[in-house]
Amino acid sequence: MVVAAMAVALLVAGCGREGGGRGTDEGPGQAASGNFGDLTSVCRPGNAKSASAQGVTAGEIEVGVFSDIGFTKNPDLVDAAKVFTSWCNAAGGINGRKLVTNLRDTKLMEVRQRMLEACREDFVLVGGSAALDGLGVKDRLSCLLPEFPAQVTQTANTGSDLQVGGGSSASEAVNPYTGFQDWLIKEAYPSSAGAVGMINGDSPITKVMGEKLTESLTANGAKIVYNDLYPLAGVSDWTPYAQAIKANNVKGLIFFGEFRYLAKLQDVLTSMNYELDWIDANANSYNQSFLDVTKGSLATQNNYADLSGTAPLDAAAQVPAVQQLKDLFEQYAPSSAITFQVLRAFQSWLLFAKAATSCGDNLTRACVYDTASKETAWTGGGLQAPVDLSRPLAEQTRCFNVQQATPDGWKTADFKPNTGVFRCGFTPYKYTRDFGKPLTLADVGKSRSDLK
Repeated sequence: MVVAAMAVALLVAGCGREGGGRGTDEGPGQAASGNFGDLTSVCRPGNAKSASAQGVTAGEIEVGVFSDIGFTKNPDLVDAAKVFTSWCNAAGGINGRKLVTNLRDTKLMEVRQRMLEACREDFVLVGGSAALDGLGVKDRLSCLLPEFPAQVTQTANTGSDLQVGGGSSASEAVNPYTGFQDWLIKEAYPSSAGAVGMINGDSPITKVMGEKLTESLTANGAKIVYNDLYPLAGVSDWTPYAQAIKANNVKGLIFFGEFRYLAKLQDVLTSMNYELDWIDANANSYNQSFLDVTKGSLATQNNYADLSGTAPLDAAAQVPAVQQLKDLFEQYAPSSAITFQVLRAFQSWLLFAKAATSCGDNLTRACVYDTASKETAWTGGGLQAPVDLSRPLAEQTRCFNVQQATPDGWKTADFKPNTGVFRCGFTPYKYTRDFGKPLTLADVGKSRSDLK
């Protein structure tokens, strides 16, 4: 179980530097504006007076942030929390209340322990993620704790009750990458449709991702000519996998696992002079570390990442919110990187803060959850394509946007956007198999009317 979980943790989190802690870091600089992108007064001064809910006093709001940082050493979610709360508090907080973050470090396996702590102390959960997040859902719903996650991972948590946002996930009942994959096999590289390969970690947790994509890709006209597993702890020599890819004439490769393993595989393929049409490196590789470890093969292999409607960093000139985020990191965390996880987390923080500010002095869980759930065209100030938070994500058409890893950095690919920097309007493939369902309040003997 531990080894299986390791694969998911690495797939979800990537890799980074260590960090953590609890605080209200306000950082350098003068009083900040509470506007972000096209959002106004996300944070602002005020005269809050009441202790209106658990974790809320007249002066502070305690917010929980879940992370596997003690295991992965990945500080992205902690960095996002630090930068957002520093900026927000400098702008006056939430109607004068300062945001205080409680880091809930699961250390991979301690999800339930951290959730029970959050149930005792936190007002809500914001901007977090845990590889084994399904282990804490029952307790979260039992204590009526709303969450605004950066990412969701397991089926039990994906779209569960009292959850707003979280973005696209492989654990959905639909394939959120349908648009991206259709672009790969029908437009960008149509000759690759009959020669798709897949390599996946050998565990029940990660293998289901491969089963889902096999169904979806086959239904959409692709042919899987190579489907293999690798030991979750990695292998010392990726040559046999590279040889199998070449022997099966694979033209497009989907790789589920830690990106350093993918880098090693690509090095072998490149040394064999075998060039794939495309490699799906997934959005969690959208960071500088991936570019560093693949520098020997980037000029040969075409690595792509679907950001699923999240604005990329190279769009700063077109999307003011991206430039503002860059500026905030330069001010409050200049040594920290902006990754896909950071982009997702910041949107969650903005959603929570906007809703909380609108609730005024009587800040309750019910008000924050209901207010956020009424956003019908949420864009995070411009950081993402519009999404209707009042309806289940699985019922909506989606947007995608593609980044390509190059020797000069991550660059926007020629994927023909039709809505700003995004391409919108595709319908995700709905799986015919039952891969499980998210938990509801009814599953723990609760109802929406219990939320106060």
